[in-house]
Amino acid sequence: MKTVYDFTVMDRQGNEVGLSKFQGKVLLIVNTATGCGFTPHYEPLEAMYRDLRDSGLEILDFPCNQFANQAPGSEDEIHEFCTLKFGTEFPQFKKIDVNGESADPLFVFLATEKPFAGFGKGLKNAALNKFADMNNKQFGDKAYIKWNFTKFLVDRSGKVIARFEPTVDMKDVRAAVVAELDKQG
Repeated sequence: MKTVYDFTVMDRQGNEVGLSKFQGKVLLIVNTATGCGFTPHYEPLEAMYRDLRDSGLEILDFPCNQFANQAPGSEDEIHEFCTLKFGTEFPQFKKIDVNGESADPLFVFLATEKPFAGFGKGLKNAALNKFADMNNKQFGDKAYIKWNFTKFLVDRSGKVIARFEPTVDMKDVRAAVVAELDKQG
């Protein structure tokens, strides 16, 4: 059975990183952007990382510019923004595509394991859904991720166990991460 440990990604400097290096950790894998309405998610993500990394959490940050061009900078500019504005310490990787023919295989796998199930109810969520649909028409059936700050929770064995759209309250994301960490393998 395929797991996230079967994938190799590129770090910010363009070096290959096998995700097997995170074996035994609980992972939260996130596609991010620096100019998005959800960019403030960096703050609770970093707080979660600082509080829980010693318990076995790793947050893997993959910037993506496919959603209304909200991550236009270089890897260095994005990293500088995140570290200066939010003090991020969790690993940040090379900017990638998460949709279309050039979608990173990791995100194709993640989204295939846990497909989009909606942004939730309410006016804001309906508006985001409409905007995301317009943006993602260009990717057709390869629109795997609907918007920035989609998060995937991976257990210690590399299995994708949950998907959180950016509209999910970060307290709920943290509760799911804590529950998974408490399982201790």
